[in-house]
Amino acid sequence: MKVPFFGKKILHTFYGFLSVISVLTSIVFLFVEIDPKWKGAIGGGVLALLVLVYIGTWIHATLRRSIKLTINTSEIEVKFGDIFSEEANLKVVAFNEYFDTLVDEKVISSNSLNGIYIKKFYQGKVADLDGIISLDTHLPEMISYKNVERPVGKKVAYRLGTICTVDDYLLTAFSRFDKSNQAYLEMNDYISCLLNFWNEIDRVYAGRTVAIPVLGSGITRFRGYEHISDQELLELIIWTFKVSRIKFKYPSTVKIVVWKKKKEKINLLKLKDLQSRN
Repeated sequence: MKVPFFGKKILHTFYGFLSVISVLTSIVFLFVEIDPKWKGAIGGGVLALLVLVYIGTWIHATLRRSIKLTINTSEIEVKFGDIFSEEANLKVVAFNEYFDTLVDEKVISSNSLNGIYIKKFYQGKVADLDGIISLDTHLPEMISYKNVERPVGKKVAYRLGTICTVDDYLLTAFSRFDKSNQAYLEMNDYISCLLNFWNEIDRVYAGRTVAIPVLGSGITRFRGYEHISDQELLELIIWTFKVSRIKFKYPSTVKIVVWKKKKEKINLLKLKDLQSRN
């Protein structure tokens, strides 16, 4: 069960309801005289109500499709859906550190998020996308190194987390590529990438709402952390936003869109632990 039946968030919510019921029943018994023969039935009814409320609270937490958090006075909404159909001014798509655009099932898989993006918007005109990327005036400042011996794909690698703006999409240099064109990250790369990513978001968002997928949830391999879960990745994304101290001013928000087919793997209620406490 993605939400434990006796999870602390469920118990905390239930205790709040129980406190209200306790106060109300105390007031009733203080001012209203109840026939002793009805006390057992009333007590049983109240107990049944509490059981139903607890079960209902757990079911609601299990079935909910979104949650809103307050982080550094900014609003983050985590929801299940599809990044491409999400209502947002800007949408993030992860690319590799070279901003490769070759969808050949080796450099880029057609089933990956950036592969879907290229097919959806630049099918048959990838050169146009390459032109936009090459003319981005910010990218030269973010060059990490050049790999002139790379046999396939582009030769210039950029700092992880770097953003190239293409219309209402934010293409992000997210993963490293090995000699076999397999995407990978070390965990320290992932943290550094996210921190730089939030700085880049702060540079480009300009008061607009930004939708972000669960970065790293696809085919990226985490060296030394092969079994990291989508829940853990999601929590790291939120945690790095928190420590970055970036603030989205109302009405702009951050939306983290979890692929709808992964809803059974995510406990949204658990994310409340990351919320800022004022």
